[in-house]
Amino acid sequence: MTFTVAIIGRPNVGKSTLFNRLVGKKLALVDDQPGVTRDRREGEARLGDLTFTAIDTAGLEDADGASLAGRMRQQTEAAIQDADAIIFVIDARAGVTPIDRHFAGLVRRAGKPVVLLANKAESRAVGLQTYEAFGLGLGDPVPISAEHGEGLSDFYDALLQALPEHTALPEEPFEDEERDGDEEGDDVVRPLRIAIVGRPNAGKSTLINRLLGEERLLVGPEAGITRDSIGINWEWRGRPVKLFDTAGMRKRAKVEDKLEKLSIADGLRAVRFAEVVVLLLDATIPFEKQDLAILGLVEKEGRALVIAVNKWDLVAGEPGKFKQMVADAERLMSNVKGALVVPVSALTGEGLDKMLEACFKASEIWSKRVSTAQLNKWLTRILEHHPPPAVSGRRIKIRYMTQVKARPPHFALFGNQMDGLPDSYVRYLINGLREAFDLPGTPIRMSLRTPENPYDKK
Repeated sequence: MTFTVAIIGRPNVGKSTLFNRLVGKKLALVDDQPGVTRDRREGEARLGDLTFTAIDTAGLEDADGASLAGRMRQQTEAAIQDADAIIFVIDARAGVTPIDRHFAGLVRRAGKPVVLLANKAESRAVGLQTYEAFGLGLGDPVPISAEHGEGLSDFYDALLQALPEHTALPEEPFEDEERDGDEEGDDVVRPLRIAIVGRPNAGKSTLINRLLGEERLLVGPEAGITRDSIGINWEWRGRPVKLFDTAGMRKRAKVEDKLEKLSIADGLRAVRFAEVVVLLLDATIPFEKQDLAILGLVEKEGRALVIAVNKWDLVAGEPGKFKQMVADAERLMSNVKGALVVPVSALTGEGLDKMLEACFKASEIWSKRVSTAQLNKWLTRILEHHPPPAVSGRRIKIRYMTQVKARPPHFALFGNQMDGLPDSYVRYLINGLREAFDLPGTPIRMSLRTPENPYDKK
């Protein structure tokens, strides 16, 4: 039986390091400075033969509820409510602090099973500080080292003791039941992976919260709140979706902080693993230079693209605004010509269904395949109407074309002297493909190949 645990504790006790150790991947950002984690992150964890969901949370701080630290604590409290058990982590080197004692009371009031971990216990000299943890009233402390993987067997035993019903081995099924179970679940529908990217304070987290119908992600007036790229499983109209919230991407020259560099790198990783990327613009200042730089990154990675113009409620009264926005997109985004532009408002929820419809449509286009027969029939007409120019007095002969792969559409063009084919003609062919085979708004790759001449002297 699966279960969920929330990893909580004050800042910089090693919660994210433990989370990464349990999920077997470096999903959460880790740094020496405290307060790196802000949003809660879920991942599929394994410990011995146990498989469960682990929730990484922000460090607990005693702060006003309206402040950023206070809102982070509310996210942690929500994780506690969702969890079946609580993993309370302290720093074995520092010993028990007044903040640990304060929030141990919060954990006791939750009324859920607790496993108390004394992290950073690599050295034998931390034994005395570990014994201080008995005074928290949360049971026996388990000394571990999340960074070095020490003490995990004791942690495993503590989980078994804390959740005996959830960790009990399932009964062996009868042969008939086992056979029936094998026949089901073969057609598993993979979720559509959608990454939301944009400049800081464009409203990415607010938009995802509106889609989910809950305050799942930390939001506020401060720019740059989001640090980790958080993946959230969701369902829209019966179709599975995985949404990725990413950190706001500023101009490279302005990024000096090490942690911001890590956040942006994490966001780029989310783009790399997404299928559709929603570039979120601010309707009051759209198509800034940084928006176009982010667009270039998305196009380079070859992801399907949807342009969502947020805060539309602030400019909806301006006549001809949307028409002008579409025209600007066509002019400025020639490499992904025809990308769908959707006006939305994360605050009111306006246009969000249309945005998701556009995402699924963009995914279909991104995955589209065109038969070789159709391609060469089209190529023959193109070459008759507009043949390639001559290079050094010799005519370039394009012989045939085929689609190498999809996601994104990638075509190969075969002929002689293909290395001399001008970029302008390649763009002409790509635009023709986009129009002829209905491939708007998706990056198109084109490879030029010249077959080897068997009579060429080597």
